[in-house]
Amino acid sequence: MKNYSIAKSRRIRSTPYTSRIEKQGVTAYTSYNHMLLPAAFGSLEDSYHHLKKHVQVWDVAGERQVEISGKDSAELVQLMTCRDLSKSKDGRCYYCPIIDDQAGLINDPVVLRHNENKWWISIADSDVILFAKGLAIGNKFEVKIIEPNVNIIAVQGPKSFKLMEKIFGEEITKLKFFGFDYYDFKGVKHLIAQSGWSKQGGYEIYVENTNSGLELYDHLFEIGKEFNVQPGCPNLIERIESGLISYGNDVDNNDNPLECGFDKFVNLDSDVKFLGKEKLKKIKLEGIYKKIMGVQIDINKINMTGSLDLKDEKNKKIGELRSACYSPHFKKVVGIAMMYKSFWEKSQSFKIEINGDTFNGKVCDLPLI
Repeated sequence: MKNYSIAKSRRIRSTPYTSRIEKQGVTAYTSYNHMLLPAAFGSLEDSYHHLKKHVQVWDVAGERQVEISGKDSAELVQLMTCRDLSKSKDGRCYYCPIIDDQAGLINDPVVLRHNENKWWISIADSDVILFAKGLAIGNKFEVKIIEPNVNIIAVQGPKSFKLMEKIFGEEITKLKFFGFDYYDFKGVKHLIAQSGWSKQGGYEIYVENTNSGLELYDHLFEIGKEFNVQPGCPNLIERIESGLISYGNDVDNNDNPLECGFDKFVNLDSDVKFLGKEKLKKIKLEGIYKKIMGVQIDINKINMTGSLDLKDEKNKKIGELRSACYSPHFKKVVGIAMMYKSFWEKSQSFKIEINGDTFNGKVCDLPLI
């Protein structure tokens, strides 16, 4: 498949780290929240193996924040998500599916609770800020909604813990998963969470002071030499094997959180009020007819720019392949698919047509590894 360059403009913003990653050899970009997001540094497989053994520093400034503050901010944030946040605590991150009045998924962000009157919604690729503003206006909430100038650096991989301890000291080793706090770097405080878009462990540094963030970015590579640090980005192979769902790729507004496998984040029995609650109760009562599952396909390469139909032996559609890639671990293509109810059993076989050729595959659980 031929590659094309992205024409940079105000519609697709550079990040503070763009000039650095281009010197470091970024070979592909995608667009995320109207901002450049690195998609490759050379071989996807080489980066995959490196991420699982060492440590990488990622420019994920495209993971934008929606800041909601004011006396009604907690009520607004709760209205947006089907997860009960009534017992949420300051300094904690919460994975929160955001849905509309028909229970369609709008986003699946991580929500950071600074305090009762200040929240960050760390969003996947969609315009959540407009949704939040619409709800605030319609409900006459006393809130302020902005996109703050926060540009995240992710430090991911098994050696990320030693690298971050080397820079921030022993105190950061006490930070628990999905917790966050402020840590000092040369006199500047940075919000750091133990989180990230991989299953290899690591941190996300929410950079508010750009100059300090650039210095920290460079320092991570200087200090990280002994840990074999490399520039990287969210890795498609690792993401799919780990069953990490990508909004806009694997799921979208036509899917509800029960179909997306977010059951434990759907709190229908709680007393909290959220948009789409009655619709979601009805869906749960009637039962879902499709859900996200893993698949393996007997082929050694695939390029996807849209969903591909999965069919049974009678050529009836039984699902859609949403994301896929070659897996060095399984020695075949693996993927994430939305499967119809008749094909929810592991090892059920299906067919898929790619460029006029038909290949066999089977259904499996997520995560794949």
